[in-house]
Amino acid sequence: MSDSAAKDAGTIQVLLQQLNDIRLPMALDLKKKVDRGEKLDSYDIDFLETVLADATGAQGMITRHPELKPLVGKLMSLYSEITTKGLENEQKKG
Repeated sequence: MSDSAAKDAGTIQVLLQQLNDIRLPMALDLKKKVDRGEKLDSYDIDFLETVLADATGAQGMITRHPELKPLVGKLMSLYSEITTKGLENEQKKG
């Protein structure tokens, strides 16, 4: 395994662990929150901004590892649902 492949493998392992332990549970909690009609607070929005910034920064990794695309696509869909519903809730409660 080349140095870059080993580095990518380590990075992917850390990212998947972070996804499993922190980001996915948080995202699922946010989905429940907006599905109940609640607004996103500043902490929630900061979390989503961080996730989007990290996704932008990971584009090179995703290009090198196309096997990640289905997972990334599902995550982006989930985050899109959260932000869309959060915006709807914000507009309803104005």
